[in-house]
Amino acid sequence: MIYGTDYISPLGSVLLVSNGQALTGLYTQFWHGRADKDISYADGSDLPSIKEARRWLDIYFAGCKPDFLPPLAPAGSAFRQEVWDILLTIPYGEVLTYGEIAKRIAAKHGKKQMSAQAVGGAVGANPIGIIIPCHRVIGANGNLTGYAGGLVSKVNLLKLEGIDTDKLIMKKKSRFL
Repeated sequence: MIYGTDYISPLGSVLLVSNGQALTGLYTQFWHGRADKDISYADGSDLPSIKEARRWLDIYFAGCKPDFLPPLAPAGSAFRQEVWDILLTIPYGEVLTYGEIAKRIAAKHGKKQMSAQAVGGAVGANPIGIIIPCHRVIGANGNLTGYAGGLVSKVNLLKLEGIDTDKLIMKKKSRFL
């Protein structure tokens, strides 16, 4: 069974999705297009995984660093899981580039290089945004590049974490501006 419930955040309504044991999705109004609209979600508001996700989000949106993770179970390929695991290591209030993530993966596998674009695809497929902090990934030279929730949301999340976004570059207008 798939469970869901809404959480009201500063970014708007967020859909929290659980398999009953762990969080499998966190979708803002912009990400809702990636959540299957034909699925009927059972009420998951009383599930421990949902309660923990809400508690995490409450702490985060209060401008503090949560000191725990709710149980997470994002579905994805081994490569995507590897990228998402790296995202979870990016410290609160810091950023990492797609290229730096690619270098880490290449080194781990004894390869000379890894495609930053492939990393970008995995980052963009993250089904549990905010908690798995894909907003902390930026392009080379401080470029603010794609974000499923829109670049304005990305900037707002980075600012919430105390990152000086004035040094980051938004090359093109977000469709969510």
